[in-house]
Amino acid sequence: MPSKPGRLFSWQIEYIPGFFQRIEHVRLKYACPHCERNAANPNIELADKPVQPIDKGMAGPGLLAYLVTSKYADYLPLYRLENIFARSGFEIDRVTQCLWCRDVAQIAMPLYERMIQRVLAGHVIHTDDTVMPMLAPGKTKQARMWVYLGDEANPYNLFDFTPNRSRDGPAQFLKGYTQVIVADAYGGYDGICLEGGITQAGCWAHARRKFVDARDLAPKIADAALVSIGKLFTIEQRAKEQNLGPADRLQLRQSQSQAIVAQLRDGLIAWKQTLLPKHPVAQAIGYVLNQWKPLTAFLGDGTVAIHNNIAEQEMKRIALNRKNSLFVGNERGGQTAAILSSLTSSCRRHGIDPQVYLTQLLANLPATPISQLDQWLPDQWKAPTAGV
Repeated sequence: MPSKPGRLFSWQIEYIPGFFQRIEHVRLKYACPHCERNAANPNIELADKPVQPIDKGMAGPGLLAYLVTSKYADYLPLYRLENIFARSGFEIDRVTQCLWCRDVAQIAMPLYERMIQRVLAGHVIHTDDTVMPMLAPGKTKQARMWVYLGDEANPYNLFDFTPNRSRDGPAQFLKGYTQVIVADAYGGYDGICLEGGITQAGCWAHARRKFVDARDLAPKIADAALVSIGKLFTIEQRAKEQNLGPADRLQLRQSQSQAIVAQLRDGLIAWKQTLLPKHPVAQAIGYVLNQWKPLTAFLGDGTVAIHNNIAEQEMKRIALNRKNSLFVGNERGGQTAAILSSLTSSCRRHGIDPQVYLTQLLANLPATPISQLDQWLPDQWKAPTAGV
């Protein structure tokens, strides 16, 4: 008698390509038949019109969200998306895509401005900038993209586009702000901080990099400086592992980091006297001594980080877009890139799928009253949906 057959299970992962879907919306018309029979005003009424992110536009929220996610979270240039869409059976030229991105940025503008208000209400802002080429007659212009990262109470990553690296850009963005910025040694911040009463904190990662780059020319001095700086980072890592709050972190810094910093300063002054002024290690030492006040700001405030790495990391998304898309067409294109980069970057900060978030945002934000705008801030939107 044959034995009872058993079952063997195996798994295989397949990919089902995405597709376009045309959705037909039918709106019913209502009229009074009695009025029509008597040739009176029939009082024709239409059912409510479906929500459209772009007025009289064909693109639905999901398509617009996919476009923005692809370009500003996955860094795909529009000409590649044009080819990808064509393979899926629907041709959308890059000019149309560009206009749609502009329209999405316009829809999201109130939310972007609200995020700016929140970041400027925080105690600490991390900032950095990088080149964002912009088309100009006969060439590209070296415009700039700036990033401003809010603190834990205002957790949003904001980008701001300016046509140049003039201090007017950050001065305008930080207007009215009086707390702390963590930044590199960009000279424009000196006047901004002095005029606005802002505390400027420096970046020890920048300082460490100077000695790493010059190490081969004076290894003994560079290594001694790097050892001291490394001790500061070790203390910060210990505070992070112990999950210390600002008060306890400040106490740890004052009990351990302060002595290391004082010893390092004495060493820097002595080492500088043994080197020629233009020696690379002497220049590294000069950078640290010139930035001494910002670099030691962390010793008086437990909420201030000793480095600006988180802002530099966010600049990578601009660098990737710059590599793939080359440039923005004009200042409005730069503003569009700033707004949409802000949304996708803030999504990543909170572990949110930008496709899901943007789809819901575009379907609901146009009809959302200003008084209810905060519910669409990425962290606020995530809170009620966490675990769903």
